Amino acid sequence: MPPVEPAPSAPAPISPERCPLCGADNLCAMERERLTGEAQPPCWCTGVTFGAALLERVPEPARLRACICPTCARGADRSTEGSTPNA
Repeated sequence: MPPVEPAPSAPAPISPERCPLCGADNLCAMERERLTGEAQPPCWCTGVTFGAALLERVPEPARLRACICPTCARGADRSTEGSTPNA
């Protein structure tokens, strides 16, 4: 009998509170305000520019649905060529 291959696993659901690259809390103030209804200070990401190479690493289903965390943003190449403000 041929070996039975495992069924493909369903993709993990996208959480707006989690970084789509590492799964850590992305510390998104805008999402916290949406969840709690409490006003938050401006999100850390509003003062950061995300490089095109970093944004390309975000899986397609998570794009515009989950924010990159500060750790992944700091670890990315910070070149300004081809960069896009906010993610």
